[in-house]
Amino acid sequence: MPTNDVDRRLSDMPATGYVYRTSWPVATGDLDGNLHLRLDGVARYIQEVGAENLVDAGEAEDHPHWLVQRTVIDIIEPIEFPNDVSFSRWCSALSSRWCTMRVDLVGSDGGRIETEGFWIAINSKTLTPQRVSDTLIERFASTTDVRRLKWRPWLENPDNADEEMPFPLRRTDIDIFEHVTNTAYWHAIHEVMALVPDVCRAPYRAVIEYRRPIKYGEEVTIQWIRHGDGDVPDVQIALAVGDDVRAAALLRKL
Repeated sequence: MPTNDVDRRLSDMPATGYVYRTSWPVATGDLDGNLHLRLDGVARYIQEVGAENLVDAGEAEDHPHWLVQRTVIDIIEPIEFPNDVSFSRWCSALSSRWCTMRVDLVGSDGGRIETEGFWIAINSKTLTPQRVSDTLIERFASTTDVRRLKWRPWLENPDNADEEMPFPLRRTDIDIFEHVTNTAYWHAIHEVMALVPDVCRAPYRAVIEYRRPIKYGEEVTIQWIRHGDGDVPDVQIALAVGDDVRAAALLRKL
């Protein structure tokens, strides 16, 4: 890994500042075979919480489009069905065009999941980063002292993958920018998780970093390699089109 950031625990919720809160029940369509909330369900939930957060902050009209560069999901304790989930969302670092947003999910009947996303404000016409408003910076900065956030990758692209499998795309995997949705990437991660169940018993961490968009019609493969069989095994994953890695991912025990 290029940095030790992938090993650090996510920051705690601040005692003061703007923290957006909401809740809803776990949906039956977001469950795995053990009646646990799946990772793609977590990704959808934190995206919806983010959209609500922007409305609550009065920033949805000026900042309707965001792309995620990295998502970290820490399954501390699985959230099982049935359960009502309480969400808390706050900014953990920001700059003028992007920010990291923490979202914690806590089940009313047990379960805890901690997440962090690196989100980039996007101009929908140019598909390039755009500067956020001063009011958004002022409100989101109330929960962090980090105001010069810079992007740096946590993950390397895996070399010499042990396994490879095709990952066919569906029309429903495509977003308004004609790219594969961030939640669809998690479907690929679940394909690997089924083959390494020991790595994915809580507590564990799952990370995806998005390199370049995947478009409908491209032939995508999932490539992965496992390292270590001790107390902290991990699995490096790539979603690739030919030799071009479009996203890197990691599964590891916490």
